Amino acid sequence: MGLELHHEPVMMPEIMQALNVQPGGRYIDGTLGEGGHSKEMLKFADPGGQVLGLDADAEAISVATDRLAEHGDAFLAINTNFRDIRATALKYEFVPVHGVLFDLGVSSLQLDRESRGFSFRRSDPLDMRFSFDQQITAADIVNGYAESELADIIFHLGEDRAARRIARAIVRSRPILTSLELADLIEKVNPRRGKRTHPATRTFQAIRIAVNDELSALETALEQAVSLLGQGGRLAVISYHSLEDRIVKNFIRKQASDCICPPGTPICRCDHLATLKMITRRPSIPTDSEIASNPRARSAKLRVAERI
Repeated sequence: MGLELHHEPVMMPEIMQALNVQPGGRYIDGTLGEGGHSKEMLKFADPGGQVLGLDADAEAISVATDRLAEHGDAFLAINTNFRDIRATALKYEFVPVHGVLFDLGVSSLQLDRESRGFSFRRSDPLDMRFSFDQQITAADIVNGYAESELADIIFHLGEDRAARRIARAIVRSRPILTSLELADLIEKVNPRRGKRTHPATRTFQAIRIAVNDELSALETALEQAVSLLGQGGRLAVISYHSLEDRIVKNFIRKQASDCICPPGTPICRCDHLATLKMITRRPSIPTDSEIASNPRARSAKLRVAERI
């Protein structure tokens, strides 16, 4: 019996339009999850279209493969991190492509499954790995890192002003074994005081990013994705917090410029040539109705660029 599917993909109509999905097109879903976006891509790309889906989470690959089995050879799911998108596409001769999608949110599959530790609403082991092949876990960081290292991670990756206070409390309360234990501790030292979001949200985000080396993986994946796009191919990225969005924005801006010399340089010496054209100068955001029906979409930002 398969796992229940309940993830609601973010900004579905906007994504299909952003990627300009056409019959016979070839697309890469770099963050497959439960296959919601891929399913829609395959519908719009029929007849003759193909989708290659990548995910570091083996459970996601299993769920998406079952869900999209009806599409046969038109869909291929590979268990790998999107930092290896180029090598994977070349291996399966899936180049050039008409579009690449990265949806950088944590999937419902990860948030709602026990034993992963992504959610602070249950007493799960502190893991937070996208792939069980990875060595470092959230427990390693929470219980092993020095107070100063913890504070830096929470401040820089979680953008939490209470980082020092939270890091100090964590070190004093070790060992911390579950996600709920960690969340309760953070709420004690950093009370809600009218906040809409749980006080542990930013710390959990920071630890998850550190465990999975997400920002470095994103930078690598963006570079590689552009090299896979054919002329006129589209790159679409949905981000959920300012660190990711800044990386995507700066990457597209750089790749859309013919010169990236420092400001004030009298003569261009960089020899940089633009590879992308900005399609969205400002990020698109979900509609009010989508946010009402899917609260997890509320912080989503979509940026789109086209290969030139």
